[in-house]
Amino acid sequence: MPPAHEESAPQTATEVLEADADGIRAAADLLRDGELVAFPTETVYGLGACAFDEEAVGAVFRAKGRPSTDPLIVHVAGVGAAEALGDLHTDGGLARMLVEAFWPGPLTVVVPRSDVEGPGPRLATAVSPTQTVGLRCPAHDVALELLRTAGVPVAAPSANRFGRVSPTSAQHVLAELGGRIRCVLDGGSTPLGVESTVVGVGEAAGCPPGS
Repeated sequence: MPPAHEESAPQTATEVLEADADGIRAAADLLRDGELVAFPTETVYGLGACAFDEEAVGAVFRAKGRPSTDPLIVHVAGVGAAEALGDLHTDGGLARMLVEAFWPGPLTVVVPRSDVEGPGPRLATAVSPTQTVGLRCPAHDVALELLRTAGVPVAAPSANRFGRVSPTSAQHVLAELGGRIRCVLDGGSTPLGVESTVVGVGEAAGCPPGS
C-alpha cells in the first residue's frame, strides 16, 4: 500500500455550525474559500473540499492521513452538475439510467472523466489520479442545500482519520478531526450510517474510489 499523507497536526478550534440557512451559507463560503468543511449526508459525515481546488483537496488527504493514490468521491447537486465532470453516456448510457433512477441517494457511479477537455474548470489532480471519477448526489437536505449554495462540486471522503470508523454525528467528526478542519455543519445523526454503494460503469468498472 502506498504511504499515507502525514496527518496534519491540530491547528485551531473547529467551529460547529448549525445546519440552518445561516450555517449552510457560512459553510458554503468556507468551501469556496478553500477551507475544509465536514457535513452530513444520508450515509455518513463527509469531509468536503472544493473539488477544483488543488490545495484544499490536498488538505483533505493531510487531515485524514490518507494515501495519495486513493481517489475521492465528488458530490454534486444533480445530474447536470455530474455531466460536466463525468461521461454518463458511456456503455450505452448505463450511468445516466442509474443516476436518474437512484439519485439523490446512496449510489456512487464511477465513470470516465469529461472535465479534461473543453474550457471549463478541471478537477484537482488528487481527486482522481486516473481518467475516471466517482460521482454522487446525496439524499440529504442539508448536503444538497450546501452543494447548491456553494455552487461547486465537493470532493468528500468520510470525515474521519484514514482506516477509522466512519462518523455518523458531528461529535464523532470532532473526536476524529477536531483542530484539523475549519468547521462541522451539524445536521444531527445520519440516517443510514454506512457508505454509499459504488458502481463502476464502462471503462471505469473495477476502479471504485476509496471511502
